[in-house]
Amino acid sequence: MSYEPLQACADRGISVERMWLRDTWGAWVPQYQAIVLADGLSPVQERCVLAHELEHAIAQDEIGCGSGPYAERHAAAAGVSLIAVRQERRADREACRKLIAISDLSEVAQWAEGLGAAADELGVTERMLSIRLQDLEGEGWPWPLGTSKIAG
Repeated sequence: MSYEPLQACADRGISVERMWLRDTWGAWVPQYQAIVLADGLSPVQERCVLAHELEHAIAQDEIGCGSGPYAERHAAAAGVSLIAVRQERRADREACRKLIAISDLSEVAQWAEGLGAAADELGVTERMLSIRLQDLEGEGWPWPLGTSKIAG
């Protein structure tokens, strides 16, 4: 867990504000060079949301969008740009790559009983861990968590 998105924001001159948000956990606000986080997030949620929003900042994204399978399937019907959906996926992918090192994931996968236990140990949300595992699909990963012969 060496990647700290809050420090990465400070290093880039990006301010981080916390406030009540109705329907999102966070947002990149390019005109103010700021990331807004929802009040009440757990430290793990905040770290993951901040890493995601920081990836929007790094890429200089200016289009906001929801993410997930619904967003992609219904983007045209909802008037949402497919570019925005791709930006969301890229931000997720890049954030989880920074949050979850392969060596840490390999170690935890040897003993973790499931996704929740692995995510807790890695200091990320289950969603971010799932995205990281999907990112590694085709690379001989994922092997089922908690089934390693090494772990006993």
